[in-house]
Amino acid sequence: MTSTTSTPLSRTDVLRPATTSAGRTSRRRMRKDLVRSRIAAWIAVVVIGAFGLLPVYWLLATALSSPESTFQFPPKLIPTDLTFSNFTALAENDQLIKYLVNSLVVASITAVLSVVVATYMGYSFSKFRYRGRRSLMHLVLASQMFPQALLLVTLYAVFSSFGLLNTYTALVLSFTTFTMPLCVWMLKGIFDTIPDALLEAASIDGASRWRTLHSIVAPLAAPGMIAAGLFAFVRGWNDFIFAVTLADKEKQTLPPGLVSTYIGEFQTAWPELMAASLVVSVPVVIAFMFLQRYLVGGMTAGSVKS
Repeated sequence: MTSTTSTPLSRTDVLRPATTSAGRTSRRRMRKDLVRSRIAAWIAVVVIGAFGLLPVYWLLATALSSPESTFQFPPKLIPTDLTFSNFTALAENDQLIKYLVNSLVVASITAVLSVVVATYMGYSFSKFRYRGRRSLMHLVLASQMFPQALLLVTLYAVFSSFGLLNTYTALVLSFTTFTMPLCVWMLKGIFDTIPDALLEAASIDGASRWRTLHSIVAPLAAPGMIAAGLFAFVRGWNDFIFAVTLADKEKQTLPPGLVSTYIGEFQTAWPELMAASLVVSVPVVIAFMFLQRYLVGGMTAGSVKS
């Protein structure tokens, strides 16, 4: 008679099926959570994208519509009677072209002046130690707290006494007043990331402080300088309150120029205004497209100190 002996199951063998089943359930749950998170992310992207692009679409749709269809109720989301007459009328408006030239001149000079002054100030705050440095840094930062309208009366009186009203100089100086503080702190943060050992090596090789700044530090900080210049350019391009107060029609920039041209006391030429707004935004969009990598690098360069 043959007897069979059974091997007792270990605790691991008993728990293996339950563990395998629990692992599969956990993986299924993780996959479902991942799919849900991706769907939620795409929904958020679509909603935020629609929120950001809907005004641009409505601007373009209004610019391509006739004045009669603009005031239809309910409004049409997709215009049917497309017309380019609103855009062709811009080329015939010599005053609008003059406003465009004024904006390019003032915004460009503001950007260059802000970057030049902010480079020297930011480098001084970052790499030099002298009495009153912290007080000056806090003073520059505190200047950002003052609203524009608060200084407008004072600037108007100062420019009037020096005979600078209705000039590019008044606009550039007033714009630089508010662009320079942020540019200074932006560039200071970038200069802080440049090792002092690099400057010491340049000094040992016989380079002066001026040459060290212009030949070594400035090329390394170029992305931040471009980002600061782009910020100052956009600030000068979009300003309204100083341009409408400190300059007449001959020196006014685009924001007050568009208002005086298309917005009247009794009616507003919305299609022409939207077409002009779309055209004058093109230079800024092109600048952002070509300088995007420098802008991202400059904005994040001072975020981590080496």
